[in-house]
Amino acid sequence: MNKQVQPKLIIHGGAGSSLHGKGGVEAVRHSLYKVIEEVYSLLLSGATARDAVVRGCQMLEDDPRFNAGTGSVLQSDGQIRMSAALMDGTTQSFSGVINVSRVKNPIDLAKALQSSPDRVLSDYGAAELARELQIPSYNALTDLRLQEWIQERQQNFKRTMAGVVAEPELVETSSARRGTIGVVALDTKGQIAVGTSTGGKGFERIGRVSDSAMPAGNYANKHAAVSCTGIGEHIIDECLAAKIVVRVTDGMSLKEAMKRSFAEAHENKRDFGAIALDANGAIAWGKTSQALLAAFHDGEKIGDTLELPEGTEVGCIEN
Repeated sequence: MNKQVQPKLIIHGGAGSSLHGKGGVEAVRHSLYKVIEEVYSLLLSGATARDAVVRGCQMLEDDPRFNAGTGSVLQSDGQIRMSAALMDGTTQSFSGVINVSRVKNPIDLAKALQSSPDRVLSDYGAAELARELQIPSYNALTDLRLQEWIQERQQNFKRTMAGVVAEPELVETSSARRGTIGVVALDTKGQIAVGTSTGGKGFERIGRVSDSAMPAGNYANKHAAVSCTGIGEHIIDECLAAKIVVRVTDGMSLKEAMKRSFAEAHENKRDFGAIALDANGAIAWGKTSQALLAAFHDGEKIGDTLELPEGTEVGCIEN
């Protein structure tokens, strides 16, 4: 009989500049910890890493505070287009949807594509899949995101992207922040999986594709799994998630792989963050942005990265 492994879990709700709203840190912490508690309980009860990841992504997509699912940012034409990906490290199977509209949980479409011969679909194909699965049409728009878009439109979209977290104060600040959600899980059988979902940058050119539905932003194999957040173009330029996983596969520790990758990112003036797990149960995070909105369960307690110092930081909890 196979020995059971202590489950591990890390999630994120975006990366970018520090939270502005009064009580913003506590509000985000509450949102993240709620997800950690439910999903970690699932893992303890024997859920697979993939199912735990899907549930975590659904909960984060349903929280209007984050830029994924409900509360997604609006693009330059005032429309919401979302992308999501799921990767099972055991089967090394990547699936995703790009620029899908009118669905509540894009991660559900990514899950449905795991067993499909065509595993990444863009807008029209993803919409057809949603119809086939009889997923009801859903409007992900929130008043805060609409207010944000209207203000930007009046200023001819001077900002290149929207806020990572929907705060009432966001319409008073011009600081650019990046939003995505992600979940990485290790289950009791030692299997790992990762999911990532986003509403995009906000105010972007129609048709722009984020890193979230690419191996650059969401990647796993049996050795490690990584979910990224931040400026998608920077994540793609570094091929960040895949690079970290390949380094671990080639024998580097997760801690060293993260340190090396984020040293390179700092040198290249990138703006992003990432969360990761390896098959040995190590939990890691890194950022070059001001803030990384991540929380984790190390098997004993819940922790987070909400109050890390600004600038490049890498952390790791080894088993």
